Amino acid sequence: MTVHFHVRSHVARVTIDRPERMNAVDTATHQALEKVWQTIEQEPDIRCVVLTGAGDRAFCAGADLKDDSGQSGLEYWAGSSRNGFGAISLRQSLSVPVIARVNGVALGGGMEMVLGCDIVVASESARFGLPEARVGRVPLDGGMGLLPRLIPRNVAVGMMMTGRLVSASEMAHCGLVNAVVPDAELDAETDRWIADLLASAPLSLRAIKAAVRQTEQMSPGEAQAHKTPDLVAALISSDAEEGVRAFREKRPPNWTGK
Repeated sequence: MTVHFHVRSHVARVTIDRPERMNAVDTATHQALEKVWQTIEQEPDIRCVVLTGAGDRAFCAGADLKDDSGQSGLEYWAGSSRNGFGAISLRQSLSVPVIARVNGVALGGGMEMVLGCDIVVASESARFGLPEARVGRVPLDGGMGLLPRLIPRNVAVGMMMTGRLVSASEMAHCGLVNAVVPDAELDAETDRWIADLLASAPLSLRAIKAAVRQTEQMSPGEAQAHKTPDLVAALISSDAEEGVRAFREKRPPNWTGK
């Protein structure tokens, strides 16, 4: 089994378990990840997802080149998944927030998987890079489309054109990484983010994610007026009433996700 998936207390944990290959993704791993994301999408009890890699060397080193099918880059592009690398970098149907727990290098497709997440927590030893140009390829699975939208354009272009590895602190400075901590504190910091997400109304989180992702190309006025199904569901939910009631009664809210 190359992907471990389990759910506990509303939190799903997804771990790519190929440490001997630096958690590089082969065809079987990609297919396993697609099944996991589909399962999460169908389970409303899940309120948060943590994506990481096994071991302490790599979050994910990208595509496993030993699994190369012999396709040309153009053939790969033509047949690539609409959901992007690891079935998450370009995925639009996953409404639950996803935390990337970056415990080592995130290269190529691994970096693109990070770009598909909503919150990024990294260890001080983590490194990020899109080295495709150095092997005659280009970052097709979200890198070129997403990175210049998430960090300054010239920084993104510089990373893609040179393949340089960038530190977690530099990525935090650019706004891609939410928190950088010593390696030994990575789990504790991830747990703090999980706790904060679970303290918020689950339907509100889904509405925020949907709104942000669906309105990125709109003007502020258009975005404000855009009524997503998730937004409507959050506004008419019983949790919307429970949140105000709990605030007035000075107690933690009891979220039901309804």
